[in-house]
Amino acid sequence: MRHQRTRHKLSRDASHRKLLLRNLCKEVIDHERVRTSEAKAKAARPEVERLITLAKEGDLHARRQALAALGQDKFAVHKLFEDLAPRYADRPGGYTRILKLGPRRSDATEMVYLELV
Repeated sequence: MRHQRTRHKLSRDASHRKLLLRNLCKEVIDHERVRTSEAKAKAARPEVERLITLAKEGDLHARRQALAALGQDKFAVHKLFEDLAPRYADRPGGYTRILKLGPRRSDATEMVYLELV
């Protein structure tokens, strides 16, 4: 049964949502900080944290899973495994934070920074 298994839909179909979250994850890994809407940040946060936990395992299977999740982006996976995983080796979770910035001028959407701790 799938009780209480809802996810953030972000007013997109499944393929568009998957690509959006993949791109947000890549940007957070590359730049370590991304300015986005609060809804997108809350949807991308678990994905980024799952990837960092995968990188902490460090084996070949985890690397291949990360490659699949990031769309075969070898540079992002290299940074994830070589730079970010050692940084969070002794941290049991909570690798990201969301900092609120206030509403966007055009449509008053709540904007945030999604960044690595």
